Amino acid sequence: MALLITGGAGYVGSHVNKMLSQKGYDTIVFDNLVYGHEEAVKWGKFVKADLADSEALGRVFTENKVEAVFHFAAYTYVGESVTDPSKYYTNNVVNTINLLDTMRRHGCGKIIFSSTCATYGEPEKLPLTEDMPQNPISPYGASKLMVERLFKDYNRAYGLKFIALRYFNAAGADPDGEIGENHDPETHLIPLVLDAANGKRPDIKVFGTDYPTKDGTCIRDYIHVWDLADAHLRAFEHLASGGESDFFNLGNECGTSVLEIIEAARKVTGKEIKVTNVERREGDPPVLVGSSAKAENILGWKPRFNVEQMCRHAWKYIQSK
Repeated sequence: MALLITGGAGYVGSHVNKMLSQKGYDTIVFDNLVYGHEEAVKWGKFVKADLADSEALGRVFTENKVEAVFHFAAYTYVGESVTDPSKYYTNNVVNTINLLDTMRRHGCGKIIFSSTCATYGEPEKLPLTEDMPQNPISPYGASKLMVERLFKDYNRAYGLKFIALRYFNAAGADPDGEIGENHDPETHLIPLVLDAANGKRPDIKVFGTDYPTKDGTCIRDYIHVWDLADAHLRAFEHLASGGESDFFNLGNECGTSVLEIIEAARKVTGKEIKVTNVERREGDPPVLVGSSAKAENILGWKPRFNVEQMCRHAWKYIQSK
């Protein structure tokens, strides 16, 4: 039996691959390397191909007994999704249909999906819970919500078993320093702050200091990537043991401000990090945090790492490159 990880050369997927391999599972990483990195595939088999390639995808299922799929293969830049929605709906939705239909043909009936809090849009109240309205405001968020709807319809019609994990700001790196965050372009706050500490950029820009928060900067819910990997493992074990299909938020319930992230990075690196205050970005809500009570209750999952540890592990990875 093998576990297929689409997009497994990417940030979260590569960490899930490592954790599954450490637990003794045979893994197959399927990635087109548009955003992924082959050097991050240090475990299992690697197949370089695109989800649109039905022949290559089908060959993986024909040559291996695939027990379940972990699906990370998506484009994730919100701004780009607004300017090029076709790219996002084609890759994130159409290619997922191709994946699901290939799974059906080969008798594979379990999938764990990397979803997002962007399916909720602008929250009515906080912390976000799974029963709140989903009104995405970007094609990226809409594409993820469409896939969630696909799962519900395929579950009802074909018996597909699924878990969709809606998470917030993935952060940190493998605690061992073997793999980590490596986006191009980089848009995530912690690696940007650490680049400023490392001298790779002159400063870190803070977009807005007049929000109605404790220090005037935006508050977000940061989750360590190793905690996310643990949630995906627990989701698979839940389905493998006969658990029901479901949707889960993965949050800390206590957000961290931009200035608190910068201060944690200063503490970890021992570097003075220059801050440049600039105007707010349009569409940035003051606070965005999620509840993980449902995941704790059903999957037994709780985040273990704090923001300082996220910065420490990310810094360790950066220093090792």
